[in-house]
Amino acid sequence: MGRLHVVPKHILELSTNITNIIHPQNKPKAVVLLSGGLDSTTILAIAHNEGYDCYVMSFRYGQRNKAELQCAANLAKSLNVKQHSIINIDLRLFGASALTAEIEIPKDNPDSHSDSGIPITYVPARNTIFLSYALAWAEVLTADAIFIGVNAIDYSGYPDCRPEYIQAYQDMANLATQAGVEGKTKLVIRTPLLNLTKAEIIKIGVELGVDYSLTLSCYDPDTDGRACGRCDSCQLRKKGFEDAGITDPTRYIEG
Repeated sequence: MGRLHVVPKHILELSTNITNIIHPQNKPKAVVLLSGGLDSTTILAIAHNEGYDCYVMSFRYGQRNKAELQCAANLAKSLNVKQHSIINIDLRLFGASALTAEIEIPKDNPDSHSDSGIPITYVPARNTIFLSYALAWAEVLTADAIFIGVNAIDYSGYPDCRPEYIQAYQDMANLATQAGVEGKTKLVIRTPLLNLTKAEIIKIGVELGVDYSLTLSCYDPDTDGRACGRCDSCQLRKKGFEDAGITDPTRYIEG
């Protein structure tokens, strides 16, 4: 099995080199998971910069944040992806998450992302479900990469964002597909942001021309799509821009 690909801080130089050696008519294909948030948008920009034909997948899974899907659609169009599919599934059937059920979203806790427990905003098996859809599409497309914006540094403590989870899923994917069994394609789960801070991620995105004003990371935006500024995701985003020394373009409810 191929080893898990983790791109270090010099990803921009690596991406540029890869782009330069790929001939346009032989562009590889990648499935990119896009939520409309900061991390997944940066991932899409990286895949695009590396010369991939990007087939983008988003999910309407019963999340309370409906505005992120419009962000995803706008971003996919702005980056000229080959195809953008929005998949309808309903994870509200299982509950147990503040993102899909009538459970209060924790706010005003600047240290919540460093707690040892798994937060109530974790959606059970979400990344496993998303990756499974992406895997099926990748097999049909004969794509050799799936890009996902998981992060194990500045993140909310979700178990399906850890490197050991991604490696295990990659191993399984190459055992579960016809292309993997026949040795035609070795699928790689690409996680370029895995070991980067939020500030480092933002700097990479800015260098790649990402317009972060088009993204939304908030767990609880208002009906106009403005971020609450108080949830765990908003606080990580705010700190990332501050640490990067870059103006935060996010529209917040307050200020």
